[in-house]
Amino acid sequence: MNVTELFLIAMVVIFAVPYIIWRGARTDYFAPLVVVQIIAGVLLGPGVLGAAVPEYYSQLFTPPVVQALNGIAWWAVMLFVMLAGIELDLHDAMKHRRESVVTAGFALGMPLVFGAAAGLLLIRQQGWIGPKAQAWQFVVGVGMACAVTALPILVLLMEKMGILRSALGQRVLRYASLDDIALWGVLAVILMDWNRVERQLLFLIIFALLCVGFRALMPRLPTSDRWYVAIIWLALVSLGADWCGLHFMVGAFLAGVVMEKSWFNLEQLDQLRTHVLLVMMPVFFLSTGLKTQWTMGGTTVLLAAALLLVASVSGKIAGTQVAARVLGWPRGDAQIVGWLLQTKALIEIIFVNILLDKQIITSEMFTAFLLMAIVSTMLTVPVVTPLLATIRKRPAS
Repeated sequence: MNVTELFLIAMVVIFAVPYIIWRGARTDYFAPLVVVQIIAGVLLGPGVLGAAVPEYYSQLFTPPVVQALNGIAWWAVMLFVMLAGIELDLHDAMKHRRESVVTAGFALGMPLVFGAAAGLLLIRQQGWIGPKAQAWQFVVGVGMACAVTALPILVLLMEKMGILRSALGQRVLRYASLDDIALWGVLAVILMDWNRVERQLLFLIIFALLCVGFRALMPRLPTSDRWYVAIIWLALVSLGADWCGLHFMVGAFLAGVVMEKSWFNLEQLDQLRTHVLLVMMPVFFLSTGLKTQWTMGGTTVLLAAALLLVASVSGKIAGTQVAARVLGWPRGDAQIVGWLLQTKALIEIIFVNILLDKQIITSEMFTAFLLMAIVSTMLTVPVVTPLLATIRKRPAS
């Protein structure tokens, strides 16, 4: 078969396998389609499918096919991260700044500390820290990966549970938005390359100057033109970020976060996010699955994933419990907020993809993070639903 035919077979597998599992097993309650697609990416990777049928695997996922899939995956994740940046709305957070900053601070800080402690345990063993990482980059990277909240998936899950537009749901969105900003800020620090610091400073200065003109231009454009200019802006800023060593995904987030949601038709914005998730992101999930490795042994990787999961979940719950005491929340809110904010999924996977690309973590560590992200996301709805039922029975105060 030629490269085109192999590529199309791969595309059939990428889209058919998760859909059949999702519909056939009726997983939607604990694992929406996007989570099943992530799991399918792992199953289709070298550690599972590649180990089961190595000959067929090597014939299908040839270097040219993988290269073509990676190109689609890069563009898909750039669009997705840009949209996540556009959708960050900090105005509401600033209206409730004390509550938002206190909660977001503890909800980010505690799992970061717990995760960093897990990183200190793992760094003592060979096989987890990447060849180009300094010890502090690995420890802070692991800590931040445990502190991540996947805002887009959180929105999807809260909509499923019917709390997205409620007061509780809007509070959770405020906390997650602030944590998202902190995530990308800490990532930029981790990725700082002191051998290219002049380039990075030059990029940030040029970016800041261009932002002034870009923000002045966009409101003056016809609404139909704004998406075209936004896509050009995305490619340009991502190129600059990658050129200076910060990674193109950091550039994609910067490109999105300086845009105002009000510049766009909100229905079109929602449709674009849905279409990117439907049409392009499954290719990113397979591309992610191809990076998984089990050479240290399945048990070892699973134990590392369990350690990271405990650090992440316990850190989020502990952080929101402290915030609840400081702010005097009603009983039960802390657990719900903590379990919602520990949702990992896409943003976690994007974050650790960057760490892997920069060789701060190894493929084995990446696999452990991927498993942790899948389990943490699958836990959210089954755990939160009964907790919501309990607080709904509370007598009105």
